[in-house]
Amino acid sequence: MSAIEVQVASRILKEHYGDIVDKVCTQLIKYGSTPLRPLAQELSLKVDQVKKALCVLIQHNIVTFKLHKRGFVEYSAKVDHVLMIPRYPHYIYCAKTLYGDAGELIVEEFLQHGQMLMSAVVDKVSQRLSEAMEAGQKLDPRIVPGKFEDLVNTHFLQRLPAPPKQQEQEKVPSNAVPKLELSEKDMYRIPQGDDLTGRKRKRSVTDSGDADRTNKKVRGSTSTGNEEVAADAGVVWKINFDRFHQHLRDLEIVAAVCRRVDWHAGEIVRTMLRVSELTTDFNASETIPIGFHDIMRALPPDLKMTRNAAEQYFKLLSDDQTRILQKIGESGGGTYKIDLQKASQAICTATVESIVQERFGSKSFRIFKTLLIKKHLEQKQVEEFALIPAKEAKELLYKLFAEHIVTVQEIPRTPDHAPSRTFYLFTVNISQVSRMMLERCYKTLANLMSRRDYETKENRRLIEKAQRVEAITKSLQSHGADPTQTAEIEDMITAPEKLQLEQYKRKMAKLEQSELQVDGTIFILSNYIQQEGNR
Repeated sequence: MSAIEVQVASRILKEHYGDIVDKVCTQLIKYGSTPLRPLAQELSLKVDQVKKALCVLIQHNIVTFKLHKRGFVEYSAKVDHVLMIPRYPHYIYCAKTLYGDAGELIVEEFLQHGQMLMSAVVDKVSQRLSEAMEAGQKLDPRIVPGKFEDLVNTHFLQRLPAPPKQQEQEKVPSNAVPKLELSEKDMYRIPQGDDLTGRKRKRSVTDSGDADRTNKKVRGSTSTGNEEVAADAGVVWKINFDRFHQHLRDLEIVAAVCRRVDWHAGEIVRTMLRVSELTTDFNASETIPIGFHDIMRALPPDLKMTRNAAEQYFKLLSDDQTRILQKIGESGGGTYKIDLQKASQAICTATVESIVQERFGSKSFRIFKTLLIKKHLEQKQVEEFALIPAKEAKELLYKLFAEHIVTVQEIPRTPDHAPSRTFYLFTVNISQVSRMMLERCYKTLANLMSRRDYETKENRRLIEKAQRVEAITKSLQSHGADPTQTAEIEDMITAPEKLQLEQYKRKMAKLEQSELQVDGTIFILSNYIQQEGNR
């Protein structure tokens, strides 16, 4: 974890959760696991303020807690979860593409609230969809629960571990940290037998055990009678980010195959990834082996691909130098797998090549590509293979070396390492270049966020004025005011102010679009680095 990552995480936290949450989480990121009171002392904050900040961070799955062997509770932050926040629009778009408006709103609710009950999500999403419908239309009550189940069945949503049952909890001291448990089979299973779509049931406070009474005291409740609780109380869900990352990675792989071969080859790879998506872990280096006949049966009907054509595409893909698709057996017409590690490497290499070409020009890109293919070359060999004049090639090569895009390996012919008797071989370490470019991407993201903050501060007065005018106009329209009255209110913003406001909106749209593009590059580079670390 680098300093620039901590800086970006701090900016994201401050923007979304405020100053206190930013200070608490940044302290945990910098110094690791810390108990509550030392954390409050280090930050010079009240214990109650730190408690509330930790509650917010735990609710959004950014901070975890555990019981230390000496008996106190310590908290630790996950910086990766903070850095994923700029990627939220990609997750929402994925859900909309796969499951429509209902899926989009379900994922949006989870991203806003972190952890939620199924009944609460279904209620909120159903209400939002009903409000968006035209007069006279009625929402089918089965749509939202059905989409929720689809998201769970495809592992986009998963259950959170829960405390043990009341009988087991009575054996544990009341001041101890509850042990959260969840079996693997229950992680993607919706409990049956209860109405989980929003219906509530009566429950006596005395039936809830000591733990519920303690929670009631913490919430400050004073009621002693029966209370209404959701039918699915205790079954809490959250977003499975690894599954979304797997889907985004699969889309990148399919797009890379389409660019390299054609659309039909991309559809074959898409089908293989879809068949193995629930059985392949996000960190796996390859998919499960899939038979030729199974792939043919899973192909989309509208593709209308014959057996001979499919065999030719499989041969073409397996013979390709990227080795993304590999044949590992002859049984059943052939058994194939997708090497996810080589796919990530090919996508990352293409991204790095694009950055080099845009930043240093086509001739520098030619030198970079030559070194990628030939691995190790002397300066004279680089000039010959890249077909660039000696003087210009030397200048471009050393410029790439100064920017750490190209590295030099010394091979001495004698023990004294004399320069005249030493070979200097230029090479490209794609892993090192990827890490360096990832750092620059985070720096770019920090600069974009700083610029966005600056533009907002510069136009704060105008933005607040426009918001007040808009609120007054909507209030008048809701009360049936005359159009001339609303026009007079709208004229409070002068023509130069309207022009300035339009310019501000255009700048913000460009900055936000740039942030999304930079985050896409960060995802590709970090995915490759993670795959390299799993070797």
